Amino acid sequence: MDDIDKKILKRLQENARVTISVLSSEISLSMPAISERLKKLEASGVIKQYTAILNPELVDKQLMALVYLSFDNPSHGDSFKNFVVGESDIKECFYITGDFDYSLKIITQNTTTLENLLTRIKEQTGVIKTQTIVVLSSIIDRPSVTIE
Repeated sequence: MDDIDKKILKRLQENARVTISVLSSEISLSMPAISERLKKLEASGVIKQYTAILNPELVDKQLMALVYLSFDNPSHGDSFKNFVVGESDIKECFYITGDFDYSLKIITQNTTTLENLLTRIKEQTGVIKTQTIVVLSSIIDRPSVTIE
């Protein structure tokens, strides 16, 4: 990946709907050259996907929480992974080191929907401890890695 690829990627992170024509004029490369570079970045997996990032508050998701949980035995991890995949309000799930086994980022409607989800989490086989932290405000939220 060279500096031109990095410029393309930075511009796509600003607006993934930018046209090849606009990229071509901004980066001073022909449209076929830009198109070819995009295909290579996609094929190599550098560009994982294109997506729309929604404003949670405008789609009735007013509450964010971070949940940490521990299991009595690591063997329960596979069934927990299956559970997490089926819960649309769980936005991120990480297997972590430290006092807890997993970290979850939850974005949901309100305290009632959070309570219901926490109950379902606590009902999972082997869960022995949870800690929930409600997020009051988001200082920074970068949906993707940045390129220097």
